[in-house]
Amino acid sequence: IVGMPSMHRVLIVNSAAEFILKGLSDQAEMKAALFVLLLLIYTITLVGNAGIIVAIQGHPQLHTSMYFFLGSLSVIDICFSSVVAPRTLVNFLLEKKTISFAGCMGQAFFYIVFVTTECFLLAVMAYDRYVAICNPLLYSSVMTRRLCVGLVVGCYIGGVLNSIIQMTFIIRLPFCSSNVINHFFCDVPPLLALSCASTYINEMILFSLAGVIELSTISAILVSYIFIFFAILRIRSAEGRQKAFSTCMSHLIVVTMLYGTTIFMYLRPSSSYSLNTDKVVSVFYTVVIPMLNPLVYSLRNKEMKDAMRKLVFDLMFYINK
Repeated sequence: IVGMPSMHRVLIVNSAAEFILKGLSDQAEMKAALFVLLLLIYTITLVGNAGIIVAIQGHPQLHTSMYFFLGSLSVIDICFSSVVAPRTLVNFLLEKKTISFAGCMGQAFFYIVFVTTECFLLAVMAYDRYVAICNPLLYSSVMTRRLCVGLVVGCYIGGVLNSIIQMTFIIRLPFCSSNVINHFFCDVPPLLALSCASTYINEMILFSLAGVIELSTISAILVSYIFIFFAILRIRSAEGRQKAFSTCMSHLIVVTMLYGTTIFMYLRPSSSYSLNTDKVVSVFYTVVIPMLNPLVYSLRNKEMKDAMRKLVFDLMFYINK
């Protein structure tokens, strides 16, 4: 369009563009097996996390800050996996796996929001455990409902701000060299690989924001657990130490799984990216981890296990009634 600024011309071209997602595999037999496996994992994710939310809401003894944050984590896991899994499942059934420019940018935006929010929430959960174990007498007065809601809202605000900053720079890139995304969803590294302009600024922003978020939240978690560790050592009874340790172990497992994969994905130099390897890692933290979180918390937490068992019995009784 003559006379229009170059940035506006790029935005118009991009907004009309259509991307093609290569997916996880081109082999028919493998695609069928992956479809069934992914559908099973996504179903377990929805049922498991929804079960935790319902169990927490239905049991007054679980109306504490720890379970409030656990319920918030389940909400994020449902949203996180739903950004990626449904579209991936549909693409298994389609011959041409296309996604509009707006749809791709929207998927990338919400993916960044929820993965960032989960990182912040895991740091908040570590602080909650610190207060509960190191200052048990002040726990109920410190971790008030108002503070808990404020912390969760703050996690979402951090996620949205991070996504807005990254997507503001990504959406301005011209994607004119190819429209084939070598991935099963619109992640940032494969999108940057398609641009026909320099992505140095985008890579620096991605590396810087991911580094700040990862390092700050990991530092908060590590500091919390250093204090928790010494507090547990001061507990005289073996039963008390075991109970304190078990309430932290589930959180540590979830932290290790999420941070291990996200650090591998985003805190590497771009020259070491291997999109085929990244697909496997991405499946783990976008689909598998949201499924494992409710299993980890349900199997390692006695109160949660009892609440989930009661929920299952109530559901079976209602069905057989």
